[in-house]
Parts: sequence; structure tokens; C-alpha cells
Amino acid sequence: MSTEPTGTYLTLDDGRPAVRFTRTYDHPVDRVWEFVTEPAELAHWFPSSVEIELREGGTIRFGDDPNMEDSTGRVLAVDAPRHLSFSWGGDELHFDLQELDEKRTRFTLTNVLEAENTAARNGAGWEGCLSALDAHSRGASFGGPHAGAGAPWQEVYRAYVEAGVPSGAPVPGQDT
Repeated sequence: MSTEPTGTYLTLDDGRPAVRFTRTYDHPVDRVWEFVTEPAELAHWFPSSVEIELREGGTIRFGDDPNMEDSTGRVLAVDAPRHLSFSWGGDELHFDLQELDEKRTRFTLTNVLEAENTAARNGAGWEGCLSALDAHSRGASFGGPHAGAGAPWQEVYRAYVEAGVPSGAPVPGQDT
């Protein structure tokens, strides 16, 4: 996992703060859609276990995160295999997939933040998760999003802060 931030902090047109990440995967769009929607695939990289009713208004259940309580959210939009968005706590996650050709897909994750001061924390967290997804997409094992306790997330967090990304929110499992 690199210690250089790959996410971009931005303010959306509606004024809400967000952190956005883009990757290109050497897989067809349908395969990348599985990475985003199938619980067995999400287990390789998403920070919680997920059970999802894949329809607008469906329930999404999050569990097994060692630093957070189990919770539920709502599916906000589904346009298979191009877009999925859902609520998670006070945040929203938007996954947009763009087929570049029949073997490559651009993946964009936008974490719309409830609070601006969570940007650096969430950005650093997603770096670890997306490193796990990057490895999984290549057929390599990363050990899941929580296997990297020794991963340099704190260095990535500092890099986000040094870049001027809003910070200050408590870090689950670290701050009391």
C-alpha cells in the first residue's frame, strides 16, 4: 500500500463534501460490478461484511467491522452494471463503472461525507480498502481490509492532512 493519497477531496455541486477515488481494472464491467455488489467479493476489500437487497429502496446490512457497530442503510440507486449508491451511517457511497473496452473498466468511488472533518480519515481508510481491491482484482491476496493493521494508513492519513484535506474526526478503534 502506497502512502501517497490517491483520493481527491471535493465539494459537490449541491455543496456536500466528498472524497473520490478512481481506478482502472483489467476486467469487463460485469466482473467489476460483482466486486461492488456480491457479498463474497466485497469480503475481499470492503470494510464491513455486506448483505444487500440490490434494488432502489432495498436494505443493506453492514456487520463484522472490528471498529464499528453493525448497522443498516438504504440502497439509493441501482443501474446495473453501471451505478450503485447507498447510505452508510450519515454518508453516501456512490460506485460508478464505465466500460473502457470489453476488458477494462473505470471504477469510481465517491464517498459523500456527512461531516467535512471526516475527509482525511475516510480517505485514508478507503486507501487501505482499495489497495485490497486492487490486489484482489489481480488475483493476489491482501488478507482483507482489516488485515493491514501494520499498513501505513496513519502515514496516508498524515499525507491527506498535509495536503489540506479536512480532518479532526475521531478514528474508530484509535480514538477514545
